[in-house]
Amino acid sequence: MTDIKEVWIFNGANAKFPSAVFANKEDAWDWIKRYHLTGVLTKYPLGVSVYDWAIGSGNFKIRSERDSTPEFIGRFSSAAQEHMHFEDGNFD
Repeated sequence: MTDIKEVWIFNGANAKFPSAVFANKEDAWDWIKRYHLTGVLTKYPLGVSVYDWAIGSGNFKIRSERDSTPEFIGRFSSAAQEHMHFEDGNFD
């Protein structure tokens, strides 16, 4: 069995929470196409927060006290994460 190091998470348009998590991008694409979904598919590191991943990979630098607050960290996302936009099941 292969150790999973990343997952693909789909967030539908205007959704507050993700609707699916996949171990590989191909399965996610198939599902999105099958249901003609609109939203964003994003790759997330598994076992580490996006905040810590972004700092560790050099994609984010803490510049102020605000950047270390629980509210900031809890809402953090990174444009450096691989992500794809879909409309009606088609890659945009």
